[in-house]
Amino acid sequence: MNTEHLLIEIGCEELPPRGLLQLAQTFAAGVTEALAEHGLGHGEVQHFASPRRLAMIVEGLQLQAAGRDREILGPPAQNARDQQGQWTRAALGFAAKHQVSADELAITETAKGPRLAFRSVSPGAKAVDCLGGIIETVLNQLPAPRRMRWGAARTEFVRPVRWVVLLLGDKVVPCRILDQAAGNQTQGHRVHSNTALTLAAAQEYAEVLMQARVMASFEQRRERIRQQVQTQAASLNGAADIDPELLDEVTALVEWPQALSGNFEERFLQLPPEVLVHVMKQHQKYFPVVDDGGHLLPHFITVANLESKDPAQVIHGNERVIRPRLSDAEFFFESDRKTPLAERTERLKGVIFQQKLGSLYDKTLRLSGLGTLIAEDVGVQAGQVQRAALLSKTDLLTQMVGEFAGLQGTAGRYYALHDGEHPAVAAALEQHYWPRRSGAELPGEPVAMTLAVADRLDTLVGIFGIGQAPTGSRDPFALRRAALGVLRIIVEGELELDLRHCIEQALRQYPAGLLREDTAALVFDYLVERFRAWYEDERVAVEVFKAVAAKDLSQPLDIHRRVLAVDAFTRLPQAKALAAANKRVSNILEGQADDLPDAKIDKDLLLEPAEQLLAEAIESKAGKLAELLASGSYTELLASLAELQAPIDSFFDQVMVMTDDPALRNNRLRLLRALRDSFLQVADISQLVIGK
Repeated sequence: MNTEHLLIEIGCEELPPRGLLQLAQTFAAGVTEALAEHGLGHGEVQHFASPRRLAMIVEGLQLQAAGRDREILGPPAQNARDQQGQWTRAALGFAAKHQVSADELAITETAKGPRLAFRSVSPGAKAVDCLGGIIETVLNQLPAPRRMRWGAARTEFVRPVRWVVLLLGDKVVPCRILDQAAGNQTQGHRVHSNTALTLAAAQEYAEVLMQARVMASFEQRRERIRQQVQTQAASLNGAADIDPELLDEVTALVEWPQALSGNFEERFLQLPPEVLVHVMKQHQKYFPVVDDGGHLLPHFITVANLESKDPAQVIHGNERVIRPRLSDAEFFFESDRKTPLAERTERLKGVIFQQKLGSLYDKTLRLSGLGTLIAEDVGVQAGQVQRAALLSKTDLLTQMVGEFAGLQGTAGRYYALHDGEHPAVAAALEQHYWPRRSGAELPGEPVAMTLAVADRLDTLVGIFGIGQAPTGSRDPFALRRAALGVLRIIVEGELELDLRHCIEQALRQYPAGLLREDTAALVFDYLVERFRAWYEDERVAVEVFKAVAAKDLSQPLDIHRRVLAVDAFTRLPQAKALAAANKRVSNILEGQADDLPDAKIDKDLLLEPAEQLLAEAIESKAGKLAELLASGSYTELLASLAELQAPIDSFFDQVMVMTDDPALRNNRLRLLRALRDSFLQVADISQLVIGK
C-alpha cells in the first residue's frame, strides 16, 4: 500500500490568540474525520499553530483508498429466464442498465429469495484528487465568531490567507484553497527570517521552520515559555504566577519566545494585589512574580517574539508601558474612595439593565427583596443580604471598573471595606459574581451565596419573562452560565432551597403583568435541563437523572443526593435484576393500580410461600427505610432495598399475579404496589437501563 506524509499549512495574517489552540485542534480533527469518510487511512496526526499559521502533518496517508465492493439487486432469479432457458426482458434490461451482458450477472440470496445482482468494485478515492476540497470545506466550517474578507475575492476566513502549503511526500498537490494556489513555500519568522522557505518534503516542516526561528508546535512553544518564565522568576528570588489561560494566550502571540523580566516602583504594591495582577495579566500579558508567601514582588516577566540584540531596551519599553497603567490605577483607587458606594446608588437609575426590565437600580431593589426572602429560607442574616444587594452594582460606576472592567466586584469589596461596611457585605459584592465561568470558584460566604443565587434567578426570570430565552449559540445574557451557577451554588454550598419556591419569589419582585404567565414553568424546566446536562458532563448515565427527575422534585441539593445514590445503586450486582423487576412491576400496575382500592395487604390472602416471603421482607424493612429516608441517606436506602432481590425473583418465578380470582389478584397487585413504592421513595428505578 503506497503512503506518503501529508503536510497542510495555512499561512495567515496574525490570528486571534484566544482560542488558537482549539482552532488548530478542530482543524486537524475535521481533516482527519474527512479523510476517514473518504476511506483514506493514515498514521499519527500532529497539529501546529502559531500567530501566522495553522498546520498539520498526517503520517503515512494512503495515496488511494481501497476499492469498494458494490452489489445492486435486480429482479427475482425465477423471473430471469423463460421456459426455454433464455434470458427474459427483465434480466436483459437490468444487465443493459449496468452496461454488462446478462451472463455477467450474479445470483445472490436475500430474505425474499434469490435475486439477480450486478456486482462491481468501485475504485477508491485518490488523495491527490480530494485533498483540496476536504481542506477548504473543513476551513469553512471552523468555528469563528467573525470572519474577514480581503482583496477583490469574496473568500472569508478568520484572517487574510497569504500562502498555502500542501505537500504529499515531496510533491505539491495542485489545487486552490481560500483563493490561494497550493505550493511548497512557507514563511519564517517575520523579523529573523522574513523570506520564503522551500520545503523539499512534508516531514521537514518543523525542522525547516525551527531553523527560521519559528517553533511551530504549540505544545513545545508553551513548554519553552513556561521554563523560561520560571527561570526568570528564580533569578528574581521569586516564583512566577503562571495562569494556564494566560500561558496559552502568550503562546499564541509568539513564534520564537524570549522571556525577559522587568520592574515597577514598589509604591504600586500599596494597591490591591488584584489590581496589579489584572493590569499585568489582562492588559500587558505579563506574568506576575510572587515571594514564598504568595505576595507580589515589584517585578514582571514578559515574553518577546524575537531575540533582541539589546534586551535592555525591550525591557525598558515594557516598563514604560506598565508604569502609566499602574499610575492610572493608583489615581482611580484614591479618587474612587472619596465617594462611598452608598452615595452612588441613585446614579444606578441612569444605567439600563435591560430596556423592558428597567435600570440597575431597579435590579438592586429586586435583589434586595428576593435576597431577603432566600436569606430567611437558609438562615442567613437578611439585613446583610439586603445591604449587599443595594450596593451590589455600585462599583460599576467607579473609575476603576470603568477602566478595568474585569475588576467589577473586586473593586467593590475594597471600597466597601474602606467605607466601613460589614466584611460579609463587602465579600458579597465580589463573590456574588462567582462562578465567573464554568468550573470556576464558587462564593464561600453565606451572604455572598444568597446574593449570587438571587442575582442569577432575577436575571433568568426577567429575561425568560420577556421572551428572550437563549436560542442555539445566542445567549447574550449568559443564561446558561447563570443557570449552572445557581445549581452549583445550591448543591456545592449545600443550601436547602426549593427552586419552584425561589422562582415564584423572584416573579413577585416584578410589576404585575410585565412578564409572561408561563415564566415560572419555563425557568424551572430550563434549570432542570441544565441540571441534566451537568450530570451528562460528569458522565452520569442519563437514565440515572431521568429516574430521579420522574419524581418531579424541585430541591437541587435533594435531587443531587438522590442522583448520587442511584448512580451508586447501578454499580451493585443486584441492580440489573432489580431495575428489570421494577420495570415489570410498573408494566403490571399500569392501568391496574388506579382502580385498586386503597386497602392494606391482606395477609390471609397470601397463599403462596413466595408472596408471603416478599410481604414479610418489605414489612421488615419499612421502619429502617423510613429512618433512612428522613435522614436523606438515599444510598443506604437503595442498598437495603437491593437485599430484596431474592424474594422478588422467587415471587415472579412462583406466583401468578393476574389470577382469575379478583381478591387474590388485587391483593398481589397491592403487594407489588408496596414494592414499587419502596423504591419510589428515592427514584423510579424502572427508568434504569443497566448493562445496555
